[in-house]
Amino acid sequence: MPRYEYRCRTCGDTFELNRPMAESSAPASCPSGHDDTVKLLSTVAVGGTASAPAPSPRAGGGGGGGCCGGGCCG
Repeated sequence: MPRYEYRCRTCGDTFELNRPMAESSAPASCPSGHDDTVKLLSTVAVGGTASAPAPSPRAGGGGGGGCCGGGCCG
């Protein structure tokens, strides 16, 4: 279930609610009971690392483009 972040305009607190996407625009009361809240725009952070394999050297020293669409024509 998605988590949405809200800020209370009355007391300034921020809080999160887990609710279905169909209810994402429904009003939310802050934990202190105030009804004047606004949904915040949140960014998604994905953990982990990704790495690309190191480029392999080309036979004949073609190294980075050149003739034949990047291949070595010998």
